[in-house]
Amino acid sequence: MKRAPSPSQDIAHPAPTNTGGSRRSSVAHSLTKDQFGVVVRRAGASVVGGGRDTGVGNECDPSMLTSANIEIAHGLNGHVIADGGCVCPGDVAKGFGAGADFVMLGGMLAGHDESGGETIEENGKLFKQFYGMSSSTAMTKHVGGVAEYRASEGKTVKVPFRGAVSGTVKEIMGGIRSTCTYVGASRLKELSKRTTFIRVTQQINEVFGAAKNEREETASRQTAKKVKIAE
Repeated sequence: MKRAPSPSQDIAHPAPTNTGGSRRSSVAHSLTKDQFGVVVRRAGASVVGGGRDTGVGNECDPSMLTSANIEIAHGLNGHVIADGGCVCPGDVAKGFGAGADFVMLGGMLAGHDESGGETIEENGKLFKQFYGMSSSTAMTKHVGGVAEYRASEGKTVKVPFRGAVSGTVKEIMGGIRSTCTYVGASRLKELSKRTTFIRVTQQINEVFGAAKNEREETASRQTAKKVKIAE
């Protein structure tokens, strides 16, 4: 008989295991500030991701990386992941500027040819399903449903189809290169040492309206042509 998980276990974000005594390449995710040092030192995790009180993804319903967490992980020879919530290349650059070694992306990579999720067509336009891994959709798909002792912590949404992911990746890399140029960092590793954060009211200029997403428009036009040909 398979043993049911206890309420203290998180089936969506399992804890790392260390069966040897030697350090292994493992990732511990959704950690609070107090858990960073414990997980890196005792469990042997080599990479840690800020979670409940340090970061939030676009499709998670549980905020900026704190310097204390980063110093704890780096002081123990660990690495840090900036945990989601990015909506533009500037957010990715901020994660690296804050001292993260990796930046986690979900929503920015959703809706592409290579993305998972069901493709949906509505009124001649294509969309892709996008859901968080703690959503009821994900838990139903991967573990047979939401366990009785917990609740869904994610959302399931539709995002416009955006074609190949290569265009988005080039845009992100271009934004990071521009950031390094602005602050005088010759390498990505230097970015955190040359970054100063200031509070602003908004990060995207929408004085003349929101910037159009060229990839979404191109994908929509291609879809419209396919629909017209089919008719």
